[in-house]
Amino acid sequence: MPTSDPTPDMQFDDMPQQVRAGVMGMWVFLITELLLFGGLFAAFTIFRVQHAEVFAEAARHLDLILGSINTLLLLTSGLFMVLAEQAVSARKRGLALWFLAGTVTLGVVFLGIKGFEWHKEFSHHLMPILDLEFRYPGEHPAIAEMFFNFYFALTGLHAVHMFLGLVTLLVMAVLVGRWRQPSRLDRQIHVVGLYWAFVDVIWIFVFTTLYLLRA
Repeated sequence: MPTSDPTPDMQFDDMPQQVRAGVMGMWVFLITELLLFGGLFAAFTIFRVQHAEVFAEAARHLDLILGSINTLLLLTSGLFMVLAEQAVSARKRGLALWFLAGTVTLGVVFLGIKGFEWHKEFSHHLMPILDLEFRYPGEHPAIAEMFFNFYFALTGLHAVHMFLGLVTLLVMAVLVGRWRQPSRLDRQIHVVGLYWAFVDVIWIFVFTTLYLLRA
C-alpha cells in the first residue's frame, strides 16, 4: 500500500500549514460547542442556587453507581484514544486499530448504560419529555421537574455528541486499516482525538454537576 508523504491541498503552502489549519478548525468548532453546553450549565447553576435543596434532593434520584461506572469507562476510552494517536505516530497500525476498537467499545458500553439509566427513570416516571407523565415522590414536584429537564437536556446532548464521535472513530479505524499516507493520518487522528477529549471533559462536568452536587 502506498505510504508516501502527502502533498498539501492547493490552498496550503505546505503540510505543516494544513495541519495547523485543521487543528485550528477543530478548536473553533469545539469552542462553539462549549458555548452551547456552557449556556445550559449556566442556566442550571442559576436555578440550582435559587432552589438548592430541591435540586439536591432530586439529584439523589439519579443512579450514582451507574454514573460513576460511565465516568470510569469514558476516562479509560480517552486514554485509549491517546494511545491510538501515539500508535499511529509510531507507525504501528495493528496497535492503533486495537486502541481505536477499545475506544469505540467503551463508548458503546457507555451509551448502553446511559440508555439503561434512562429506562429506569422512565419506569419511575421521572422523564418529563415528550409529554410523558411526571411523578415525583418528594416535595415541590414542579421544581424537581425543572431539574430533570436539565438532566435530560445535558445527558441527551452529550449522548448525541458521543454517537457522532463513535461514527467518526469508526471512519478513522477504516482509514487506519487502509494505512494510506500515514503522515496524513497523524493529522486526522489528532483532530478526532481532540473531539473525543472534549466529549470526555463535558461528561466530567455533567457528572459533577448533576450526580455529585447533592448536598
